[in-house]
Amino acid sequence: MAKIKICGITREQDIDAVNAVLPDYIGFVFAKSKRQVDENRAKELKRRLDPRIKAVGVFVNEEVEKVIKLCTLHVIDLVQLHGDENDDYIKRLKNNVPNKIIRAVRVKGREDIEKAQALLSDYLLFDTYQEKDYGGTGKTFDWSMIPAMRKPFFLAGGINLYNAAHAIKHNPYCIDVSSGVETNGLKDPKKITDIVRLTRKLTGQPVNTELG
Repeated sequence: MAKIKICGITREQDIDAVNAVLPDYIGFVFAKSKRQVDENRAKELKRRLDPRIKAVGVFVNEEVEKVIKLCTLHVIDLVQLHGDENDDYIKRLKNNVPNKIIRAVRVKGREDIEKAQALLSDYLLFDTYQEKDYGGTGKTFDWSMIPAMRKPFFLAGGINLYNAAHAIKHNPYCIDVSSGVETNGLKDPKKITDIVRLTRKLTGQPVNTELG
């Protein structure tokens, strides 16, 4: 029963759009990106966020103390590591905060996925490999190479309304959507509504009835 995450939230109207349809997760990107937010902005947005939606902080090689601070202040509910963070880094986080950890893996081949199952994180996230990019490419990879997984995983990379059903067939714990719900580089409320509703329909979950 796949969940859905809307990543790259930056504006109050983005929060209003997700509050209307209640995806399971949203993402605040703290790494360098066109969707980057800082601590103060994330605090403002989190205060506006429906508490039924969990906020994920996305980091690339960030100082562990900063991640711990954001967890302690309840700005984020989960940690997503998209850089070169190793098991020692994850151990430091786990020794200091209870927040679940998502470890992103940029997939070049099936062996990348198989090796990832040994990582210490609570979840994995499979994204498309592109040299010099740590994520957010908006491109898919060959999902058929995903084997039966022991660890729950998020599936990212170019997911949109038109391929979400295909993505869900590969049994992810959660599909992770960003550029697929944007128009001209900004989050589009209709696209957010449509993909959340589709995901709920495909997985037999109730849709937020506030929208009728």
